[in-house]
Amino acid sequence: QLQAFGGGLVQPGGSLGLSCSASGLFVGNYHMGWFRQAPGQERDLVAAIRRSGSATYYSDPVKGRFTISRANSKNTVYLQMNGLKPEDTGVYYCATSQNVNWRDAVWYNFWGQGTQVTVSS
Repeated sequence: QLQAFGGGLVQPGGSLGLSCSASGLFVGNYHMGWFRQAPGQERDLVAAIRRSGSATYYSDPVKGRFTISRANSKNTVYLQMNGLKPEDTGVYYCATSQNVNWRDAVWYNFWGQGTQVTVSS
């Protein structure tokens, strides 16, 4: 099971740090991704990190503002979000992949409980 934490209401330009904790699985065995689902829209991959942590991926809208990291020893993946914009609003989910194409959203197949992020003044 995966559970995302750390969402909330933040003003534009603010920061939030999300955590994804796992139980019943070891995140070190998986590439990990953070997805965002805005109201009425599809779930989009915004950041991903290779199983080893040696490489990361960011979608263009969040590049330079978000940072994904992992602590396999804590069975946790993180997403630090800075310079938040209203368009970052949505439910954020973490998910796992075991495919070499871990930068592609289609290869994520295990989803956790999301956390709501609202960016508004």
